[in-house]
Amino acid sequence: MTDQYPQLQLYIAGAWVDGGTGQTAAVVNPATEEILGHVPLATTGDLDRALAAAATGFPRWRDTPIVRRTAVLRDAAELLTRRADRVARVMTLEQGKPFGEARGEVLRVADALRWDAEDARRHYGRIIPSEPGTVLSVRHEPIGPVAAFTPWNFPAGSPMRKIAAALSAGCSIVLKASEETAGTAVELVRCFAEAGVPEGVLNLVFGEPAEVSAHLIASPVVRMVAFTGSVPVGKLLAVQAGREMKPTLMELGGHAPVIVAADADPVAAAQRAAFAKFVNAGQVCTSPSRFLVHHSLFDAFTDAFVAAAEAVVIGDGLQEGVTMGPLANERRLKAMDEFVGDAIARGATVRTGGHRIDRPGYFYAPTVLTGVPPAAKIMVDEPFGPLAPIVPFTDLDEALAIANSLPYGLAAYGFTNSAATAERLVTGFEAGILSINHCGGSVHEAPSGGVKESGHGKEGGPEGLEAYLITKRVSHKLAL
Repeated sequence: MTDQYPQLQLYIAGAWVDGGTGQTAAVVNPATEEILGHVPLATTGDLDRALAAAATGFPRWRDTPIVRRTAVLRDAAELLTRRADRVARVMTLEQGKPFGEARGEVLRVADALRWDAEDARRHYGRIIPSEPGTVLSVRHEPIGPVAAFTPWNFPAGSPMRKIAAALSAGCSIVLKASEETAGTAVELVRCFAEAGVPEGVLNLVFGEPAEVSAHLIASPVVRMVAFTGSVPVGKLLAVQAGREMKPTLMELGGHAPVIVAADADPVAAAQRAAFAKFVNAGQVCTSPSRFLVHHSLFDAFTDAFVAAAEAVVIGDGLQEGVTMGPLANERRLKAMDEFVGDAIARGATVRTGGHRIDRPGYFYAPTVLTGVPPAAKIMVDEPFGPLAPIVPFTDLDEALAIANSLPYGLAAYGFTNSAATAERLVTGFEAGILSINHCGGSVHEAPSGGVKESGHGKEGGPEGLEAYLITKRVSHKLAL
């Protein structure tokens, strides 16, 4: 363990503890391949203690006056803001993204917590006009203990979306965060603990993913399941929750198309799209990943995109000036080789990149591909890395058909200088997160979520609390 990396433990019933058997998994720095520390893996006994804690913590937190709940969550946000540099350094060490990206992520999630905490105070019910002597009302109450599962690509963002919404709504939570980025999760939870969140309300566990998810979801304590991750795992967890008739919130993978219309500025579009493509080394669920460019702009767009890719500064995210760090793990490197190799075998041309970088760590060159056929793996499956296939189109309806041809519908992007074309794209895209003339992702003040196999439910905005609440209809006759 380095002196910059925290001690890794489980957080159960208000106490930091080691796993019941002492089994651990190594956390590796993807920029150097050195071991940072060892994360404890929870046993079923540990999970049962976390569930019991969530069961007893829920009514206590639910019945805490919302003014007090909000104050505690604001204090947690302030602690996190003051510790942004420290938490960001931990994130860069274990996940690889540049320090500036990591720090920005920490500050955004602190703001998201403030938003959810304040918004929960305004999640009103209503009185419905009824007959004399009867009060007909609609009321919202927290659903109960939540089981949440989050991935490694946004070590602060993904856990905070679950924690902030659940705690703001008045729920307790058992969070299973990624073992690969355990340090950031520990730092987040520490802020809540020190801010005064009561014991049992927030519990953090790590462990073998399939075993932990099956055990938590099957427990009668858990009333709702929230997951961010891949489509196959999301489907598996949805089946497990369905057996228990438990509602789910699923933010799953995508394969975001970008349509550059004939009236767009090709250079400006390429620069904005390339910037978004290489954020977090392309390891973003909403990352632009299929670039459909009108044939009249194709050469100018491609040349500008290649220039932007070649200007990316690759290296350890803690070094000054680095704009793209390593991939998160060896698995992603192998996946990049498979995507590029398949595309080349099918006739694609590598305009830049297309290879690992010869240095310690999991580094892959920003890659631009042209001449990619529709059947290539990269046009069908989400690459989740710094790969950009660019293909021309002649007709906007053709481009929309290609964009909507996959079973995914998380994010989509369009570039145009025409309001009419922009509206055509907005209505034509089959996706839940849309941006025109930029490739911006999620913001905490507005809802985000996918359609089709990219999931269901929303995170962010007023809609983000709804999954964590139940709605009661009350008809009250004032006299017998």
